[in-house]
Amino acid sequence: MRLGSRGKPEESRAAILKAAVKEFAREGVAGARTDAIARSAGVNKALLYYYFKDKESLYQAVLDDVFSGARGAVHTALSQPLPPRQRLSAYISAHFDYIASHGPYHRLVQAEFLRASRDPSRLQHVAKQYFQPIFCELAALLKAGEESGDFRAVDPVQFIPSMIAAIVFYFTMGPVIKVMTGADPMSPELLAERRAAVIDFISAALFTRNKGERK
Repeated sequence: MRLGSRGKPEESRAAILKAAVKEFAREGVAGARTDAIARSAGVNKALLYYYFKDKESLYQAVLDDVFSGARGAVHTALSQPLPPRQRLSAYISAHFDYIASHGPYHRLVQAEFLRASRDPSRLQHVAKQYFQPIFCELAALLKAGEESGDFRAVDPVQFIPSMIAAIVFYFTMGPVIKVMTGADPMSPELLAERRAAVIDFISAALFTRNKGERK
């Protein structure tokens, strides 16, 4: 059966979600059009509403899709049986690389935060389902690193948002960086440089000195 029928439910739903991620990231919830999403997905509009009852339901499914992907990538990195310093570097790389390979992610996050500022109840699901588990895993890592002597003592409530900001803000600033430097900040070379710089920056803020290093 063709994709635009109910005979391929998993493929059809995935195609709709993929198209919806791009449309919502580009146009926002208010400006996104379901007919444009259906056309981009290669399905008819009736099929879109067969899987998602309305635009808001589709938007929620998009948020779940992108946030669960980020949570999965981060959890995999934080679950590795590595010493605290290496595990932290693995987390930073995984978080950075996920955003770099999922262009609409940071735009959707920003848009959702703006919507939540007008309706704080909107953040309940996202915060509990996605942000809180990551925060808890990072807090546990900071505690383990402190106990092993690898990390200095920090307040997770203060340090974790600062660390995430260092990872994420580069992507928000991408268009400005391009204007200022004339270079494409999303090129593979500059992304690799930025990832290394973020790891170095966070390490300098958190790591204790190794024995034998000058004070």
